[in-house]
Amino acid sequence: MDTDQAHILIVDDEDLNLEIISEYLSDDYKTSTAEDGLIAWEMLKSNPESYDVILLDRMMPNMNGMEVLEKLKEHPILQHCPVIFQTAKASIADISEGLNAGAFYYLTKPFEEEVLLSIVKTAVNDRYRYKEIKTSLEQTKLTMGMLNSALFEFSTLDEARSIASLVSNTCPEPEKIVMGLTELMVNAIEHGNLGISYQEKSELNDKGLWLQEISKRLESELNKNKRATLQFQRYINKIEIIIIDQGHGFDWNTYMDFDPNRVMDTHGRGIAIANKLSFSSIEYKGKGNEVRAQLIID
Repeated sequence: MDTDQAHILIVDDEDLNLEIISEYLSDDYKTSTAEDGLIAWEMLKSNPESYDVILLDRMMPNMNGMEVLEKLKEHPILQHCPVIFQTAKASIADISEGLNAGAFYYLTKPFEEEVLLSIVKTAVNDRYRYKEIKTSLEQTKLTMGMLNSALFEFSTLDEARSIASLVSNTCPEPEKIVMGLTELMVNAIEHGNLGISYQEKSELNDKGLWLQEISKRLESELNKNKRATLQFQRYINKIEIIIIDQGHGFDWNTYMDFDPNRVMDTHGRGIAIANKLSFSSIEYKGKGNEVRAQLIID
């Protein structure tokens, strides 16, 4: 088996479910299984670097999914591992509880193979991006800790991610900042400068054409000279980051929190991650093409 394959831990108290899900995923991923939350937790804490995604059943004996999730979010390494909740409890209240606890990916039983593979692929891609960003963070940490003020311009996804890594290293807990900051900057490119709507991104993701469309629009006469800016400023007790794009803006209000109605989508969590997990606060201005993120420093 390819050692570069993502490693998925499947946790479910039903043997048949473990068998079916493992069969669905085995062609593309390395898989391990656990029959309940307690077994899963012992596996995870004994080798926290081994797993890339956790597919976690909510209702289990010994230790249920919510209890496992609580332990994951308290662990310095495992808190960054994506969790996909699979459950038959599909009420808005139940889904909201899982989202607020840190399960940003959801599968409601029964689900189709195609839906499972789509959600797992999204979580794996997010995991790989996190690992790449973490490596970049480690390489720039010493230098960027001395930065007090800066202005950056960017137009591509690679530029956004590189700048996000640099700027995050000026902050306490850069690994906490970098994911939310990256999401805000990517949003400034794809939804701002390039004008890709939420629905368009959903369709592009479904067809595997999102990156191709980004490249196509970046090269167009309409967009090739567009830039977004990031302004960084350190104060005595806070860090402030302002991101401005050249787009027409959008209705940001529905994206500031995790929305149970979008829980099965392959995107749409970025602004909520920035608002709820990365920064002390974020605030969109005017028509929505300027966002101000603040981090309070003790």
